[in-house]
Amino acid sequence: MKKNYAVLGLGRFGESVVRTLTEFHQDVLAVDIDEERVNALMDVATQTLIADTQEEAVLKGLNIDTFDFVIIGIGNNMEASIMTTLLVKELGAKWVIAKAETAAHGRVLDRVGADQVIFPERDIGRNMVRKLLSNHILSFIDLSPDYTLAEIEITDSNFANQNLLELNLRQKFDLNVIAIHHGKMVNITPKPTDMVHLNDILTVVGPVDRVQELDDAIKSD
Repeated sequence: MKKNYAVLGLGRFGESVVRTLTEFHQDVLAVDIDEERVNALMDVATQTLIADTQEEAVLKGLNIDTFDFVIIGIGNNMEASIMTTLLVKELGAKWVIAKAETAAHGRVLDRVGADQVIFPERDIGRNMVRKLLSNHILSFIDLSPDYTLAEIEITDSNFANQNLLELNLRQKFDLNVIAIHHGKMVNITPKPTDMVHLNDILTVVGPVDRVQELDDAIKSD
């Protein structure tokens, strides 16, 4: 389902978010005060704008409250990051995801209204270690300290050639399957009757410890 996103701040993190969202055919507004950064995404994002997001008039002009998600990727200017987060929430943004550089920065972002605070650099390190220690997990995105979204490869025939209802990961592991990757095809609205084959990649959501249990349960044929 297509949604609309505003990405404010186009450093390495913000640019990556814009490019990834557009790869999935989402509507994306990309905004930064730096002209060079904006120009680099003119042919990528749905809309681009050179502007200072610390100015309330700018955000009002963008109708920031109409976006499904506002992602604040400003990292090298803590004051701009905090002020932008405060303003977009005051103007009625539905869901604000803000990038933090430090724990203190994250606490402030949380207090001024960010719905979700993320720490990309910290999480990259954690995810690298998790991938090194796991057998079949390809990636993690932590949704909270206790819940994660993970991609896990099915390399065990005991988990293959069954539909999702038969596999029953919800009952066995308290995990919900939200996507099935089969080769180059991605099923983002899987039904209980959809099949899982050997070497498919399942995107699951659930408790961190249960994802680890599933990883331990899957063997390599």
